[in-house]
Amino acid sequence: MRSNSKIEEYIKTETLAQSQLQKNWRVVLYNDEEHTYDYVVEMLMEICRFSRNQAFRCAVEIDLTGKSVVFYGKKDDCEVVAAKIHGWGPDHRLLHSRTSMQCAVLSQD
Repeated sequence: MRSNSKIEEYIKTETLAQSQLQKNWRVVLYNDEEHTYDYVVEMLMEICRFSRNQAFRCAVEIDLTGKSVVFYGKKDDCEVVAAKIHGWGPDHRLLHSRTSMQCAVLSQD
Protein backbone atom coordinates (compact mmCIF):
# COMPACT_ATOMS: atom_id res chain seq x y z
CA MET A 1 0.00 0.00 0.00
CA ARG A 2 2.83 2.40 0.68
CA SER A 3 3.98 2.20 -2.91
CA ASN A 4 0.48 3.17 -4.07
CA SER A 5 0.56 6.14 -1.70
CA LYS A 6 3.91 7.21 -3.12
CA ILE A 7 2.63 6.83 -6.66
CA GLU A 8 -0.50 8.83 -5.86
CA GLU A 9 1.62 11.53 -4.22
CA TYR A 10 3.94 11.61 -7.23
CA ILE A 11 0.99 11.93 -9.62
CA LYS A 12 -0.51 14.68 -7.47
CA THR A 13 2.82 16.54 -7.39
CA GLU A 14 3.33 16.19 -11.16
CA THR A 15 -0.22 17.36 -11.86
CA LEU A 16 0.28 20.38 -9.60
CA ALA A 17 3.60 21.18 -11.31
CA GLN A 18 1.96 21.01 -14.75
CA SER A 19 -0.89 23.20 -13.55
CA GLN A 20 1.61 25.74 -12.20
CA LEU A 21 3.45 25.76 -15.55
CA GLN A 22 0.21 26.41 -17.40
CA LYS A 23 -0.40 29.45 -15.18
CA ASN A 24 3.06 30.80 -15.89
CA TRP A 25 1.74 33.81 -17.86
CA ARG A 26 0.85 37.38 -16.97
CA VAL A 27 -0.82 40.46 -18.40
CA VAL A 28 1.20 43.66 -18.04
CA LEU A 29 -0.62 46.98 -18.38
CA TYR A 30 1.48 49.96 -19.53
CA ASN A 31 1.26 53.66 -18.67
CA ASP A 32 0.36 56.36 -21.15
CA GLU A 33 -0.91 59.93 -21.07
CA GLU A 34 -4.28 59.16 -22.67
CA HIS A 35 -6.11 57.60 -19.73
CA THR A 36 -7.17 58.83 -16.30
CA TYR A 37 -6.94 57.07 -12.97
CA ASP A 38 -10.74 56.72 -13.05
CA TYR A 39 -10.54 54.94 -16.41
CA VAL A 40 -7.90 52.50 -15.15
CA VAL A 41 -9.77 51.82 -11.90
CA GLU A 42 -13.10 51.21 -13.65
CA MET A 43 -11.51 48.98 -16.28
CA LEU A 44 -9.61 46.85 -13.75
CA MET A 45 -12.67 46.51 -11.53
CA GLU A 46 -14.72 45.25 -14.47
CA ILE A 47 -12.20 43.12 -16.38
CA CYS A 48 -9.97 41.80 -13.59
CA ARG A 49 -12.61 41.88 -10.84
CA PHE A 50 -10.38 44.00 -8.61
CA SER A 51 -11.76 45.88 -5.64
CA ARG A 52 -11.66 49.67 -6.00
CA ASN A 53 -8.67 49.75 -3.64
CA GLN A 54 -6.75 47.07 -5.58
CA ALA A 55 -7.47 48.82 -8.87
CA PHE A 56 -6.36 52.19 -7.49
CA ARG A 57 -3.09 50.68 -6.22
CA CYS A 58 -2.43 49.26 -9.70
CA ALA A 59 -3.17 52.66 -11.25
CA VAL A 60 -0.65 54.29 -8.91
CA GLU A 61 1.95 51.61 -9.71
CA ILE A 62 1.39 52.12 -13.44
CA ASP A 63 1.77 55.88 -13.02
CA LEU A 64 4.94 55.61 -10.93
CA THR A 65 6.74 52.71 -12.64
CA GLY A 66 5.25 52.68 -16.12
CA LYS A 67 3.58 49.28 -15.81
CA SER A 68 1.83 46.79 -13.55
CA VAL A 69 0.99 43.10 -13.72
CA VAL A 70 -2.80 42.99 -13.59
CA PHE A 71 -3.44 39.28 -14.19
CA TYR A 72 -1.69 35.92 -13.79
CA GLY A 73 -2.91 32.70 -15.34
CA LYS A 74 -2.85 30.30 -18.25
CA LYS A 75 -1.85 31.77 -21.60
CA ASP A 76 -5.38 31.45 -23.00
CA ASP A 77 -6.89 33.20 -19.96
CA CYS A 78 -4.30 35.99 -20.20
CA GLU A 79 -5.08 36.46 -23.88
CA VAL A 80 -8.78 36.85 -23.05
CA VAL A 81 -8.00 39.50 -20.42
CA ALA A 82 -5.66 41.33 -22.83
CA ALA A 83 -8.33 41.31 -25.55
CA LYS A 84 -10.84 42.83 -23.11
CA ILE A 85 -8.33 45.55 -22.16
CA HIS A 86 -7.64 46.30 -25.84
CA GLY A 87 -11.37 46.42 -26.50
CA TRP A 88 -12.21 48.72 -23.59
CA GLY A 89 -11.93 51.79 -25.81
CA PRO A 90 -10.70 55.34 -25.27
CA ASP A 91 -11.14 57.33 -22.07
CA HIS A 92 -14.24 59.50 -22.60
CA ARG A 93 -12.92 61.94 -19.97
CA LEU A 94 -10.04 63.08 -22.20
CA LEU A 95 -10.54 64.53 -25.68
CA HIS A 96 -7.11 63.36 -26.82
CA SER A 97 -7.72 59.74 -25.77
CA ARG A 98 -8.10 57.77 -29.00
CA THR A 99 -7.37 54.15 -28.07
CA SER A 100 -7.53 51.62 -25.29
CA MET A 101 -4.59 51.16 -22.95
CA GLN A 102 -1.74 48.97 -24.12
CA CYS A 103 -0.95 45.67 -22.47
CA ALA A 104 1.06 42.56 -23.23
CA VAL A 105 0.77 38.86 -22.46
CA LEU A 106 4.17 37.68 -21.26
CA SER A 107 5.63 34.41 -20.06
CA GLN A 108 7.07 34.49 -16.55
CA ASP A 109 10.11 32.48 -17.65
